[in-house]
Amino acid sequence: MRILKIQTLRGPNYWSIRRHKLVVMRLDLEELAELPSNEIPGFYEGLVQALPSLVEHFCSPGCRGGFLSRVQEGTMMGHIIEHVALELQELAGMKVGFGRTRETATSGTYQVVIEYFDEQAGRYAARAAVRLCQSIVDTGSYPEAELQQDLKDLRDLARDAALGPSTETIVKEAEARGIPWMSLSARSMVQLGYGIYQKRMQATLSTYSGILGVELACDKEGTKKILHEAGVPVPRGTVINYLDELEQSIEDVGGYPIVIKPLDGNHGRGITININDGQLAQEAYDAASAASKTRSVIVERFYTGRDHRVLVINGKMVAVAERVPAHVVGDGKSTIEQLIEETNRDPNRGEGHDNVLTKIELDRTSWQLLQRQGYTLETVLSKGEICYLRATANLSTGGIAVDRTDEVHPENIWLFERIAKIIGLDIAGIDVVTNDISKPLREMNGVIVEVNAAPGFRMHVCPSQGLPRNVAAPVLDMLFPQGSPSRVPIVSITGTNGKTTTTRLIAHIFKQTGKTIGYTTTDGTYIGDYMAEPGDNTGPQSANLILSDPTVEVAVLETARGGILRSGLAFTTCDVGVVLNVAADHLGIGDIETIHDMAHLKSVVAEAVAPEGYAVLNADDPLVAAMARRVKGQVAYFTMNPENELVQSHTRKGGLAAAYENGYLSILKADWTLRIEQAVNVPLTMGGLAPFQIANALAASLAAFAQGVKIEEIRQGLSTFRASASQTPGRMNMFNLGKYNALIDYAHNAASYEALGGFVRNWPGVRIGVVGGPGDRRDEDFVTLGKLSSLIFDRIIVKEDDDTRGRDRGNASELISQGISQEKPDAQYETILDETTAINTALDQAPEGSLVVILPESVTRAISLIEARRPVGENIENNTIPVENKDSVKSSVVQKL
Repeated sequence: MRILKIQTLRGPNYWSIRRHKLVVMRLDLEELAELPSNEIPGFYEGLVQALPSLVEHFCSPGCRGGFLSRVQEGTMMGHIIEHVALELQELAGMKVGFGRTRETATSGTYQVVIEYFDEQAGRYAARAAVRLCQSIVDTGSYPEAELQQDLKDLRDLARDAALGPSTETIVKEAEARGIPWMSLSARSMVQLGYGIYQKRMQATLSTYSGILGVELACDKEGTKKILHEAGVPVPRGTVINYLDELEQSIEDVGGYPIVIKPLDGNHGRGITININDGQLAQEAYDAASAASKTRSVIVERFYTGRDHRVLVINGKMVAVAERVPAHVVGDGKSTIEQLIEETNRDPNRGEGHDNVLTKIELDRTSWQLLQRQGYTLETVLSKGEICYLRATANLSTGGIAVDRTDEVHPENIWLFERIAKIIGLDIAGIDVVTNDISKPLREMNGVIVEVNAAPGFRMHVCPSQGLPRNVAAPVLDMLFPQGSPSRVPIVSITGTNGKTTTTRLIAHIFKQTGKTIGYTTTDGTYIGDYMAEPGDNTGPQSANLILSDPTVEVAVLETARGGILRSGLAFTTCDVGVVLNVAADHLGIGDIETIHDMAHLKSVVAEAVAPEGYAVLNADDPLVAAMARRVKGQVAYFTMNPENELVQSHTRKGGLAAAYENGYLSILKADWTLRIEQAVNVPLTMGGLAPFQIANALAASLAAFAQGVKIEEIRQGLSTFRASASQTPGRMNMFNLGKYNALIDYAHNAASYEALGGFVRNWPGVRIGVVGGPGDRRDEDFVTLGKLSSLIFDRIIVKEDDDTRGRDRGNASELISQGISQEKPDAQYETILDETTAINTALDQAPEGSLVVILPESVTRAISLIEARRPVGENIENNTIPVENKDSVKSSVVQKL
């Protein structure tokens, strides 16, 4: 077997709208292509021996052991690898369950699709599944050591990529509320929400965490001074920078017992408590100094009592946990070392912050504590006897948490909420030492030890004892108060032809509302009036740029076939999904073999429409109209034919539509018609003479109307948008060169040639075409382009793109020429492979009153060649028909319509 390609999907996609995290592996089964599993000696036995847990896979029989029965009866290897890859992730602790396996048009080559929990782990699991199955085919087994290494590697990958426990808690709450989120590339930040409504989190620091409050909380001595001045009980203490200051500082705080800790430490690092002699004090000073970035050390009076962490969010106390230091409890027979090993075997304990609890590891303070308690690791504790192994109660050092939220005295709640406001933190973790938190601190001689910015949530979400607290909910309530938006409107546009023009027109219409529009196209990514990034930007990466920009108020996203196939959509749902048309283009690429495959791919945009949103569908295209059955939201149709039965039935039922009727672009619903504008007054339509541009304008108008844009604003947008090189480069750009005209259009497939021909064929003068097509299309596609060219143009120059996309030079032009000759043997044509030479030749030979139509690879280059011929001081760009030609063209087009 041979892996040909592995892709990772991260959003709604060709394989699933609901399951966004999928790995797609293109697998050549080679010698196993015609060999079902029951014909491979020992394979079933070897597979069961390696992965007996596969018995839990129901598969199509729908019962326990269903998949293994398929293997025993005989199934193809691609299907088996799908299940093995899923099971490897399951065994590594990642819950996944979705998979698909489909044979491609290439016999013996399969698309194996598996769900993943972590992207890198999913790709690893796919490769490991192939390796495991190949080993069983070759040897009858898969070594246990290799399986365990695979599982270890998978766990490591998942752990390395995992969000921190606090971040994960916040993200899960956001998902439950339908708030989108994305990881940002810097400082482990996540973005919640889209565009102008976004908020950011870094662990539990939020957009609202003020730098003054955070800096103050990090300054432990400064915090104590501010709180002391506010009447808050805090430990007596002082800061020192040198060892020779230690003795005096101990005297200043009232003598032993004391606590020594770093001035700027965290997670309990470098802290020693309950110090009662000078030797231990010196050792504690060294440890604290080493853990402090500034080498500054705090010496404090030690207060006895139970350690509590109080969580205050947005000025309200939301949770309190008592933290108990790492310890073991004797059973009368096990040594302390054995008890530690047994405690660490708890599946809830892991490394660092990865699990609910952290494994106990011994350090300097652990040995000191053992010595003070008169223990060694070999000591056998009597039953119920407790041995403390850490001085501090941090969960990160093996401690446990006990929820005490419901026990807090009202006066203490008032004090804690006041403290968070004094320090100036939106999210504060307050460390409190008191023997009984159900009584006022002043009565219990309790103190506020520290106030922490970015406090961990783990102890509150998953306490060792007591009720878990949903502490992420108040964070989301603070960031997104009830009724406030978290996402900007998203309009996604797809189709075979017209995407870029329609995207730009929709963005232009929305601009009339005064909002900042972010939009992506094949020629660049734009925010407001400026290009943010040049290039063919119609995939998820460019969409993410728009959705993560804090100035964007509406996102209008051209969504091309390639991006959906390679990565899926960048968003979970959209507010409007526009599908313009589906035609035979890009077939044979990415295992999209038929026009029905292409329709299924394009339907991803329609299916991703939110329940309250609209899928704007072309009622004149049966493949597009049929997508309505799969739409979860509302459907709106557009049509060039007001008598379209589907549209009439839809509007009679109260549905929304747009139609070209009596020369007007109109919105239809129920029994009313709302006319927007006459097509002749819409520049994009070339004076009402380009039917496919009328259809694009209908789709754009309907998308805007569905999002609440006023008719006046839509009309203004339509009347001020032109198919010019500045607004829609390469899309029906007309240039008046005096005695003749030139038209640049990026038509590159049969459907776009036909659409263009509907306009060009009606030109009253000579029609000259400079034609070609991308080299990655099928041979028959080039022949078709040739046939269509012969029906559109009087003279033809066949050229080729600079980038032949893997074809031999001259092959594409030869196929186009073949199509021209087949359709029209007496056609006048020539071949000039170089695009620049071909364009200049056509322009040089253009007779008076003619139209030179250029279908370029490089739109920029074509425009430059035309601009070079501009008469000095004249603007040659003009997307309307010259006056002397308009009447004859118009009458001819009207007859066609």
